[in-house]
Amino acid sequence: MSRDSLKQRAVTLLEHAGIHLDGGAPTDLRVHDDGLYARVFAHGSLGLGEAYMDGWWDAEDLPGMFTRLLRSHVDQELKTLDTLLAHLKARFINLQRGEHAYEIGRVHYDLGNDLFQAMLGKRLVYSCGYWAEADNLDDAQAAKLDLVCRKLRLQPGQRVLDIGCGWGEALKFAAERYGVAGVGVTVSQEQAEFARELCAGLPVEIRLQDYRELDEPFDAVFSIGMFEHVGALNYRTYFEVARRCLKTEGLFVLHSIGSNGAPSRPDPWIEKYIFPNSMIPSAQQVAEALQDLFVVEDWHNFGADYARTLDAWRANFDAAWPRLAANYDDRFRRMWQFYLSVSAAVFRSRRDQLWQLTLSPEGVPGGYRVPR
Repeated sequence: MSRDSLKQRAVTLLEHAGIHLDGGAPTDLRVHDDGLYARVFAHGSLGLGEAYMDGWWDAEDLPGMFTRLLRSHVDQELKTLDTLLAHLKARFINLQRGEHAYEIGRVHYDLGNDLFQAMLGKRLVYSCGYWAEADNLDDAQAAKLDLVCRKLRLQPGQRVLDIGCGWGEALKFAAERYGVAGVGVTVSQEQAEFARELCAGLPVEIRLQDYRELDEPFDAVFSIGMFEHVGALNYRTYFEVARRCLKTEGLFVLHSIGSNGAPSRPDPWIEKYIFPNSMIPSAQQVAEALQDLFVVEDWHNFGADYARTLDAWRANFDAAWPRLAANYDDRFRRMWQFYLSVSAAVFRSRRDQLWQLTLSPEGVPGGYRVPR
């Protein structure tokens, strides 16, 4: 197909989304290299993302442009061999087992605490904030942490487990506000070292450890923004670990991104550049994996809040770029902006959700009205 034919095909597809090539609207796509069309039609989202990283195109309102694309389902026209390969690899190869379990830590979470401190705000909480009554990122993250603690009915003196503890902020919050002791596990060396310093003086233990190795009793368990790295072939094992570590009268809160659609279809660009071996679970997969292990007391969706969280992260990142530029090149800047913009659009278009499941081993006697 000629370059002109490819360009015309792009024009036709984009018109369905109300996007124009080299138009004047903030959501219009400005092309700097006509090789873009062949690259995108050959490699789909991977080609689009790499072309953006290389400076082949721009959009003034990148999140807005992607929201239009996703709402109009134009991306469905760009399924490529890269998409198929990512899907097959995720479905049939256990990419999260053994040494692979630590790869996400090395590739993503060990990028540098300077980056995440600049982006995430007062607290290093790398997950969706709760904006029900908040009007800024820091308050939204504090509200999310408090929501988890309230759902767990934490009491002073309890011992809690955080599966995928990140930089330790949730355990620090729970220890200081609710008087609990805790254990947190992470596969990131950078996170573990930071979390130990953050929680110094508190009854909190941080371990560089695969969650599958856990086998000890806790009064409550929570996991915030880690389930996306577990992988479908390990979902059942994950819930079995949580169940064996949770006392019969305890509660488990799982906070995870979730997909409306078919399972095991990771995006090739996200897989390559941002979250290797990651996978967004479907509701069907979650329900099947916890069957006969837990009672679902509540399934709470506040996915629209994630778009607002990501907007705040991008604003922080852009504001901090002048000082971050000493450690990261311009291609990284464009990669990170693409990642945050696409992610915001995914939630704004309601393609993905943010779920908090409150689970009990045998059902709370008399039922449980979960806090909001």
